[in-house]
Amino acid sequence: MKFRVELEYDFEYEGYVAECPMLPGCMSQGKTKKEALKNIQEAISGYLKVVKKKHSLNPCSRPERK
Repeated sequence: MKFRVELEYDFEYEGYVAECPMLPGCMSQGKTKKEALKNIQEAISGYLKVVKKKHSLNPCSRPERK
């Protein structure tokens, strides 16, 4: 399964912040793009393991905003 990842440079951190918008709260960071992408892959994997274990959330759905 593939997930879109948003990567943004953070000047205060002096590195990259990676976020997976389809998985609420799933974020990571790294000093390089490569490191941030590796870290977000690990974060996504961990997120999905928790979701599978808890059966509490469909990871592909986003809550509706009002």
